[in-house]
Amino acid sequence: MFWKRRIYLDYAAGVSANASSSHAEGRAAKSMLEDARTLIARLVEVKSDDVVFTSGATEANALAILGLLKAGDHALYLPSAHASIVENMKLAGTRGVYIEELPITDARIDVEKLKKMLRPETKLVAMDAVCGETGVVWNTREVKQAIAAHTVLHIDASQAPMSEKTTRTHFGADMLTLDASKLGTSRGIGALIAHRTIPLVPLYEGGGQERGLRPGSEASELAKRFAASLRDAALGREAFRARAQLLRKSLIERIKRTIPNVYINEGPKGDNRQAPQILNLSLPGRDTDYVVVLLDEAGFAVSTRSACETDSETGSRAVYALSGDEALARSTLRVSWGPNISARDLDRFAQALVRSVAFIDNGPHR
Repeated sequence: MFWKRRIYLDYAAGVSANASSSHAEGRAAKSMLEDARTLIARLVEVKSDDVVFTSGATEANALAILGLLKAGDHALYLPSAHASIVENMKLAGTRGVYIEELPITDARIDVEKLKKMLRPETKLVAMDAVCGETGVVWNTREVKQAIAAHTVLHIDASQAPMSEKTTRTHFGADMLTLDASKLGTSRGIGALIAHRTIPLVPLYEGGGQERGLRPGSEASELAKRFAASLRDAALGREAFRARAQLLRKSLIERIKRTIPNVYINEGPKGDNRQAPQILNLSLPGRDTDYVVVLLDEAGFAVSTRSACETDSETGSRAVYALSGDEALARSTLRVSWGPNISARDLDRFAQALVRSVAFIDNGPHR
């Protein structure tokens, strides 16, 4: 039989193959998608059917919160969590859900206070596993043990995979959020890990994809890269964590030795309560937005807080939730890194930071 060149005449379904199409190209895209789903499920230690692909962590958190809660429910959330948890909880509050902030004591959820806040109608507790601004690793399993069986614990684990074991059981979670952009260069895909027995409803209509919870054509290629990045993070986690701890310790020592009036925003020491690849500093009395500009000119990309809250005029919500100190919250600088960063890179950064802070402290604008 002569070979026949295939001609793709399904552009209306997408310029590249749509995983919902029944032709060979669609079947190949569907296979790629399901292989990625299976790999992610294996890594997170859940069933493949538990993995719902989304556009990223923001959508996954919104689906977990707004897809579960209804008027009359009671829900609690971590005030230092990502904006997609905090703002969607506030949105639920406008829809008749009674919301409250989780109590924090010494960078831990105060489970004794939490127990007193629980009600028969408490439907959801939402928090992150690792704070994306400070690197604090939260006591999620203690929270799970404190809440009732009918209360769902949702954990945003977007920042966890590089340094923490990332399984639903490890965090004590009923629902788990993951995001590809925190693992590699892929953006535009994430996942909500949720069993079918959790009564979620879609945020919008338009198709039956992803168990009907996330209508829209699935991104098979992105899913494949997402799964591969999560696998690579799992394989390299122990080595990365050990190395990052040494780099963080050295960087902190250098900064404390050479910069006056600097404060490290972190959780209690010991028991692996800190993600080692995130370092949050407060430089009271300095304009850290200006520090970011000076460091940018020197060739270093850092931030003052989460990219989703760069327009905030009140400083770091996460640092304020930890410290209760407005001066610390208004003067933060977040330094975070991945496997490709060397000790020499951070040494050069420390030198540039010292110069930048000295310029602000002693410069002509003072």
